[in-house]
Amino acid sequence: MMGSSLKTSRSSLGARARRPRSQEKPRLLSAVCLYVLVCVPVVSAQGAQAYQQAEAAWKRADYVAANDLFRAAVAAEPSNADYRVRWGRLYYERFQPVDADKLFQEALKIKPNHTGAIIGLALVASDSFDKKAVELAKAAVAVDPKLVEGHELLAKLALEDGDQEKAKAAADQALAVSDRALNAMAIRAAVDLLNDAKESPWLDRIFKVDPRYGQALATAGRFFILNRRYEEGIALYRKAVERNPQLWPAHSELGVNLMRQGLEQDARRHLELAYNANYRNPATVNTLRLIDSYRNFETVRSGNMILKLHKKEAALLRPYFETEIKRAMQTYEKKYQFTLDRPAQVEVYPDHEDFAVRTLGMPGLGALGATFGYVVAMDSPSGRKPGSFHWASTLWHEMSHVYVLTATKHRVPRWFTEGLAVHDETAASSGWGDRLSPEVIAAIREKKLLPVSELDRGFIRPSYDSQVIVSYFQAGQICDFIEQKWGAAKLLGMVRGFAVPKTTAQVVEQELGLKPEEFDRQFLAWLDARTGKTVQGFDKWRQGIKLVAEAARGKKWDDVIREGQTIRDLYPDYVEAGSIYEFLADAWLAKGDKVRASAELEEYSRVGGRSPALLKELAALQEEAGRKKDAAATLNRINYIIPTGDDELHRRLGGLYLETGNVEGAIREYTAAVDSNAQDRAAAHYNLARALHVANRKDEAKDQVLLSLEAAPNYRPAQKLLLELSQ
Repeated sequence: MMGSSLKTSRSSLGARARRPRSQEKPRLLSAVCLYVLVCVPVVSAQGAQAYQQAEAAWKRADYVAANDLFRAAVAAEPSNADYRVRWGRLYYERFQPVDADKLFQEALKIKPNHTGAIIGLALVASDSFDKKAVELAKAAVAVDPKLVEGHELLAKLALEDGDQEKAKAAADQALAVSDRALNAMAIRAAVDLLNDAKESPWLDRIFKVDPRYGQALATAGRFFILNRRYEEGIALYRKAVERNPQLWPAHSELGVNLMRQGLEQDARRHLELAYNANYRNPATVNTLRLIDSYRNFETVRSGNMILKLHKKEAALLRPYFETEIKRAMQTYEKKYQFTLDRPAQVEVYPDHEDFAVRTLGMPGLGALGATFGYVVAMDSPSGRKPGSFHWASTLWHEMSHVYVLTATKHRVPRWFTEGLAVHDETAASSGWGDRLSPEVIAAIREKKLLPVSELDRGFIRPSYDSQVIVSYFQAGQICDFIEQKWGAAKLLGMVRGFAVPKTTAQVVEQELGLKPEEFDRQFLAWLDARTGKTVQGFDKWRQGIKLVAEAARGKKWDDVIREGQTIRDLYPDYVEAGSIYEFLADAWLAKGDKVRASAELEEYSRVGGRSPALLKELAALQEEAGRKKDAAATLNRINYIIPTGDDELHRRLGGLYLETGNVEGAIREYTAAVDSNAQDRAAAHYNLARALHVANRKDEAKDQVLLSLEAAPNYRPAQKLLLELSQ
């Protein structure tokens, strides 16, 4: 499995960034366990010799030979845990953590307290920001208090969590064991630099031991990146590869982060250096693939905005995205009281895996969008299941990050920038933003919300499966609470406070006049008043929704209405599949009461329901009732959810706009119908021609009529309109 990248082309390399690790396909390393169990062992001396040769091959970067020799060593001495641990480290170094994990686990079965195996498992866990990494590293140093690598890993993990004092203490423990613990010194240097020291004595000490140890600078660079201080992190990575031009992991990280800043050419250079040196981890390979794919994108530049869209959907999406980006920028310039000093770049990916490449290795990021300073990367609405993604809400969330990160010089804690973004997207339009989810309800009931001074931990190293989701919600609610109690000016004051920089505790006390503990107490009381009814009634709602669903299956509509009205207000935020609004609307329609059915669906829309099918149903009821402007507004909501692949939506909305006097809206929607590759091309071009004619844009209207007749020469409405335009 390992090292086949030496023989294959780039297009066949590596797992996609979001493919689960369990699905990663081996390269040259064959199935470890099966081979070891069935092979015939040779003499122990042969095992020792094979092991020594494996280490030598590894040192000279002959990974294929090293793999084969480790296999032979383990086959010769199946009970030797050390061989398995070293073989596992080879896997780990060559980007196959699942196989490494298996070997470490096998070693522990042979020798339960093998510190090398335990620390190997900790390293694998740390790469995915798994909380088990801390537990395993602590277990390793408990077995061997002089395990330098264990203390160094604990220092790294503590600094990832933002606990600088704990990181320094762990690094000092490593240095107490060995005064040449370079990685511990690198952590101490990173702490100094993160605190704006121009120089660190720890770097001088490192370079006296090893002048080429650029990894110290790369380590510091990584922590700047994790703290979203991208430009400073990039500068450190540059210094790292200057000190050691063959530090291929640093070239890869530098390339990835240059890409995150929109600097494709420079990024390619460093990524190619790593790739050609056989450093072909998923981030390197997939980022190069992404750069190659940019030939399929169109770039729009307008004012202080750059927009990248895939060619297959650029014409359709551009008017929607361009309008929302400009509206968001105008809103945030006013709110945060400054103008960006360079263009904001938004990249929209119809392939979710391409977007995932952008976020690889970053903790606590949402699955829909990511912001790297002035560059926003996000999924296209076409890359998601209809109704599962509100692209406009995501865009406003990410654009909030652009302004808040810039305003705070990237010093803002993660919880606050995420909380402000959730707050901002919800304020942009009613029904946007996230709702109170069952995961959040469970966390509130089980008292799992974190203190405000520790809330960053919920994003970086979650302790339970849904904690990132819960932390987004909690952070957003905190910002809502602050604005409601102290006013929007206090949120702006906190933004400025974090730019100094200061800790969460310091900013809360400075701006709000409360100790963090008192703030937590008041916030939880406020949140309970806001969510208590739903939290307390959740079990009753859950039982009731089951009864409603069962009654609906049996078409017992009176039972659906009776039980549904009883539980609807217990959990009004639930608008996912099988919501009470949908059941009640179906029941009222079955009983012939379209007014009440429409009212249920209107409440569904107001709360934030995103099913295109249900919104279309609501629009049909509104149009039938003569409420054409309301119907148009409802259909337009779908444009902010998924405007792609639905020419019927654009045709219906264009017609409503034309009837209600919104001519420019009609032109936009009929143009979208044309760009959606409508099946009836003649009708699509004709409708656009009608709208253009009403707008007195006769030359453009005539062009569209001719396109309509080109698609269907005998299309009578187009013939009639052409005659009218000619006269």
